[in-house]
Amino acid sequence: MEKAEDGPQGFLPPFEHFATQAIHVGQEPEQWTSMAVVPPISLSTTFKQQAPGQHCGFEYSRSGNPTRNCLEKAVAALDGAKYCLAYASGLAATMNIAHLLKMGDAVICMDDVYGGTNRYFRKVASRMGLKITFVDCSKLECLETAITPDTKLVWLETPTNPTLKVIDIQGCADVIHKHKDTILVVDNTFMSAYFQRPLSLGADICMYSATKYMNGHSDVVMGLVSVNCDDLYERLKFLQNALGAVPSPFDCYLCNRGLKTLQIRMKQHFYNALAVAQYLESNPRVEKVIYPGLTSHPQHELMKRQSTGCPGMVTFYIKGNLEHAEIFLKNLKGEANFKIQDSPPSECFHLHPAVSWLISCWADT
Repeated sequence: MEKAEDGPQGFLPPFEHFATQAIHVGQEPEQWTSMAVVPPISLSTTFKQQAPGQHCGFEYSRSGNPTRNCLEKAVAALDGAKYCLAYASGLAATMNIAHLLKMGDAVICMDDVYGGTNRYFRKVASRMGLKITFVDCSKLECLETAITPDTKLVWLETPTNPTLKVIDIQGCADVIHKHKDTILVVDNTFMSAYFQRPLSLGADICMYSATKYMNGHSDVVMGLVSVNCDDLYERLKFLQNALGAVPSPFDCYLCNRGLKTLQIRMKQHFYNALAVAQYLESNPRVEKVIYPGLTSHPQHELMKRQSTGCPGMVTFYIKGNLEHAEIFLKNLKGEANFKIQDSPPSECFHLHPAVSWLISCWADT
C-alpha cells in the first residue's frame, strides 16, 4: 500500500495513492463488455443511438470518445480535480481557455512564459480584441497594480520557461480572487501533476502541454485542462466541441499509458537534475545555475512550500559569450546521449534562449 512519506529535502509529502490512481482511475474493466484490462482504442467517429437523439453516452467522436474519456478521468484524479478535458495540443488548450473571454476583456500574462503562449497572446489573441499585459507575477504588488475592472484572466507559469522563476500560486490567487469573475490559470507543464497541484493552491484552471512530462515519450502532441468548477467545466466542454481541437483516440491511449510511469519518471528527473545542477554549480566554467531544487535559488523555500519536488529543467549560464555556448551545444554527443531539439520531451533538458535550442539528456541511472 502506498504511504504519504515525507517529501524529499523538506518539500511537501507526495500526493497519496498517486501511482494507483494513474493506473486504475477511468480504466475499470467493467465499463467494457469485453472486460478489457487495458482500455481499447475507440476509433469510431459515430455511435449507434437507441432511438433518434437517444445515445448511450457517445454520439460523435469530436463531442466525446470512450478512449479520451478514460484519459480525462485519470488526469482529473491526478490533479485532484473534478473534471479534465483533453485537446489536440497545449496551444489548443490555451486557445479554448482564451475563448472564455470576449472582445475588450483584459488578460494579465506572466512576463516569462513559453514562447508559444507569448506568441499566441501577442499575435493572435490581441488581434481578436483581448487586451494583453505582461507582468512579473513573482512580485504580488506588480500583479495587484496591473489588475483593472476589465481583467478577466490571469495566466501564470511556474516555474517559468526558461528562467525558472517560481510564482506564489496561493498568493496570486488571494490577490486575483478579490476581483469578481477573474479566472486564474496555471500552466503546470514543467511540474506535471506529480509535483504540483495548482487547483489546491487556489487556481481555477490547471493546464498542460501533455506533450512533455505527462505523456513522457515524445510521441504525442496534446493539451490537458483540469477544473473543479461545474460552470467553468460546462463552458470549456462546450468550447472543446464547438472549436473541435480534440486529440485522436490513439494519442489519448498513448498519453494514458504514459501516465502509468509518471511517478517513477518524475522521481528520477528530480534525482538526475539535482545532481546535474549541483555539478554545474561547482564547475568554474559555469557562471550561474538556476534550479529551484538548489538552496541558491531565490524562491527555493517557496518551491518547497507549494510542491512535492522539482522537475528536470535546469537553466545555466556558461562563462564567455554566445560563441562559447554554441561550442558547448555542438559538443554534446555520444557518451552523454544528448540531442538538440525544439521542444522538451520527458527527459532532463537544458536551454539556451539565444539560440532557442533544447537539449534532452538521458542520464545513466
